This record gives sequence, C-alpha cells and structure tokens, in this order.
Amino acid sequence: MNTGSVDVTRAETYHPVTTRVSVIVPAFNEEQGLAAALRSIRQAMEVLDAAGWRSELIVCDNNSTDRTADIARAAGARVVFEPINQISRARNAGAAVARGDWLVFVDADSHPSAELFVALLGALRSGRAIAGGSTLCFDGTDMLMATMARVWNAISRCTRWAAGSFMFCESVAFREVGGFSRELYATEEIDLFRRLKQLARRRGRTIEILRGHPLRTSARKARLYTWQEAVRFIGRTLVRRGRTLRSAEECFSWYDGRR
Repeated sequence: MNTGSVDVTRAETYHPVTTRVSVIVPAFNEEQGLAAALRSIRQAMEVLDAAGWRSELIVCDNNSTDRTADIARAAGARVVFEPINQISRARNAGAAVARGDWLVFVDADSHPSAELFVALLGALRSGRAIAGGSTLCFDGTDMLMATMARVWNAISRCTRWAAGSFMFCESVAFREVGGFSRELYATEEIDLFRRLKQLARRRGRTIEILRGHPLRTSARKARLYTWQEAVRFIGRTLVRRGRTLRSAEECFSWYDGRR
C-alpha cells in the first residue's frame, strides 16, 4: 500500500538499530527560528536520555537557500538533504536514515516541552500505541488562531489524526504503510494517519493523541497571509475535490518561502 511514497525500507540496511528514538525536523529556509526550535527540542529530548532511551536529532534541509543547514549542524543535528521542495519528501528523507525504533516528527517552527516528551515516553513505553501526536497551541495572543487550535484539537482527538507539527510512529509501522505520500503537498499527515489507523486495527494497537501538554507552534501563517487567501485556498480545494493538495503552487503558504 504505497500511495507514491519513497522507499523508506532502505534505512534498515544502514547499521544496526541502537537508537531508540529518532527526532526528525524537516526544514525549508528556517534560519530565523531554527536555532531556538532546536534548543527546545534538545531540552525536551533530555527526558529520553534521563530514562535511558538513546535518541538522535535529524534535520532534513529541504533545498534551503539560507543558513538552515549550517544552523542545524551547529546545534549538533545530523543533516540530510532533500533537493525537491516537498514536506513529504523531507520527512521521508529523514526517516530513511533514522536508526530509531520510534520516529518523532517535529516541525521547524515548533517548541515541544519536556512535559510533552514525558507524556510521549509514557505512550512509547505502554506498548499500546503504534503512532500518535499531540494537541497544539499557537504562539501569540490572536483569538482567531486560538479558536482554530481548539477546533483542530477536537477534530484530532475524535479522528485520531495527528497534526503535522508533532507526530510519532513506530518505525516498522511507518515503513510498512509506505511513509508520507509524495503525491501530496499538504494534508500528508492526515493521509498517513488514515493508513496507520488501518494498520493499528489489524495489529490490535491504538493511535494516541496526547493532550496534557499541547505543542507550542508558530502562528506565522496568520501573520504572513490574509484570511482572504486562506478562504480562497479552502474554496478551491473543496471545488476541485482536493486536487489542489497535489500542487506546490496551489499550496503556496507552505512553499513560497515567506517567513
């Protein structure tokens, strides 16, 4: 069941799995905020270290034209390069070299807390969840974005779809379902979790959405794009029955480089 994804199975041939958790950060022209985000991620990963779980931090430079890769290396991350600007490919490229039993995907404009990683560790240790995510909150005080976060969190808990800004998945399961679809330039996380839910049912496992310590992520889209642009995109997506999601040009707010 491959939906246009890369061959992520090649990761298993690199070297024996000695790392329990691989944290993967896709990054396209993120020099403005990447250092701070990686500091937050590193601090949260100390929870894993303290529990005796080995971990690694991987940043996929998704064909950036700024200092993204240099900043990631300075933070001690392993940097891989994906030349085609698409978040699905960037996440798959990171997963392809990951050595962990578990993959954790965190966006480059997000700041997970140590408390969130404590909850994550609990979910991984339980053995019940095959994958999952977290509720989220946006930085700043914009009431519209706060409302959007509440709406999304309710949808996420009901559907067991994880927000793309924070997802975790058993690496074997990720490879079994084929990783992220290369056909999609947005909503690729929903597509992945639809397949993971089917696998979880077959395996007698669950999808868990952590809710006690929401991920803090950027509300920059609200600052960089008008609500009229957002409404037009949603309208085109509905009229064209999702075909806009297969075009980088149509999904401009993810790929036009505004930061």
